[in-house]
Amino acid sequence: MTSYILAIDQGTTSTRSIVFDDEYHVKGVGQQEFAQHFPNSGWVEHDPEDLWQTTVETMQFALARAKVSASDLAAIGITNQRETTVIWDRQTGKAIHNAIVWQDRRTSDFCQKLKADGHEPTFSARTGLLLDPYFSGTKIAWLLDHVPGARAQAEAGKLAFGTVDSFLLWRLTGGKVHATDATNAARTLIYNIRTGEWDDELLKLLNIPRALLPEVKDSSADFGSTDVSIFGATIPIRGIAGDQQAATVGQACFEPGMLKSTYGTGCFALLNTGADFVPSSNRLLTTIAYQLGGKTTYALEGSIFVAGAAVQWLRDGLKIIQRSDQTGAMADAADPNQNVYLVPAFTGMGAPYWDAEARGALFGLTRGTGPEEIARAALEAVCYQTHDLLSAMQKDWTGARTTVLRVDGGMVANDWTMQRLADLLDAPVDRPVVLETTALGAAWLAGFGAGVWPDQEGFAKSWRLNRRFTPSMDDTVRRGKLAGWQDAVQRTLTKR
Repeated sequence: MTSYILAIDQGTTSTRSIVFDDEYHVKGVGQQEFAQHFPNSGWVEHDPEDLWQTTVETMQFALARAKVSASDLAAIGITNQRETTVIWDRQTGKAIHNAIVWQDRRTSDFCQKLKADGHEPTFSARTGLLLDPYFSGTKIAWLLDHVPGARAQAEAGKLAFGTVDSFLLWRLTGGKVHATDATNAARTLIYNIRTGEWDDELLKLLNIPRALLPEVKDSSADFGSTDVSIFGATIPIRGIAGDQQAATVGQACFEPGMLKSTYGTGCFALLNTGADFVPSSNRLLTTIAYQLGGKTTYALEGSIFVAGAAVQWLRDGLKIIQRSDQTGAMADAADPNQNVYLVPAFTGMGAPYWDAEARGALFGLTRGTGPEEIARAALEAVCYQTHDLLSAMQKDWTGARTTVLRVDGGMVANDWTMQRLADLLDAPVDRPVVLETTALGAAWLAGFGAGVWPDQEGFAKSWRLNRRFTPSMDDTVRRGKLAGWQDAVQRTLTKR
């Protein structure tokens, strides 16, 4: 019998559910977008009920498209937008406030105060992270301080915190399981990734009660089963990983030195460093790539807040395109003699700059600048930012000196962007046959956990190349473009 696995991919702008068969083929897909809420400048929220409703409905749709029933599933895997923070009532399962999204910058002042008080080295040494509004910890503190009665309820053990995976797991299991995996815990700013435990000193610094926190498990583990009332069957949940770690698994980056970059709303590059916790001297993050059998595999990570979101801005903000797939042809038609740079700091700058107050800017505009040049600048911005990440990784760890970049995410279907990426990195870029690598990674964790899919070595053998993009840009041209980018970035940063 075929062993079907369903992967829930709960993202920043949409929820997807995908049914895979035991040869990793996609058999059914359900996808729904949901509303983004921007209550103040720099604030981003989601309604947790939207996250739950779209999860259930896309699961049902994917099963229908695959022509399988819930009882045919061997397991479910969950992958999710990381850092996004939900606190809910343990009795009712209802969130006490909208989810605060990873892009949200409302805790900038709190992060600055913690830095000014000299706490960042302590957080970095234990969590591998920097003090930035990006991570969950200061979001939790904000909710406890700003929702009436929340702190007292939390201290009484009446509330539960979770990243989106935990919230969905709670709902799917009918409130029976409050857990997360090590990769999601590693993004909270309160989890010690060296010891594998919630850190009491960090909890005290952020004034977060331990009673809020979920149990932390391996990425492939027993996370309970769905409540029979939801799908008419109890389905084992056997895998959870944050979206970028799931993509790392889906790209079969199991060996130290292997590197993947995912291009979705943002861009996230992860470099497998094996058993080595590699502290970054170049403002990257040290994080957990995955945890299997109680063994932690670490990674260096660079996070870019705006990648595909820049293309959405061209469509929805500037309205110079109608569809994202128009940008490649526009970039190709742009005037090669114009050097237009977009620094897409719409919600601050991520790695390696970490400037929460920076805002986006366009440089090099002339009377001849039109939609084509701006479209090219938006696509090139993703490539320049990836170059910044890879350069920092190469300085931090010798294992990154010679590498091939495996790519995935919505933007990688754009051949022009992938070729420009290879040109500016001066390194090969490999696009796989299966682009659903995030969902596939979650599916593998679940299938492996359920004992119906092969181990890491067996899974890695299934990875197939669609196309390799190799550098062809003149070195002098490349250096000039990179210098122009750095000049534009320095003009944008508030912290120079």
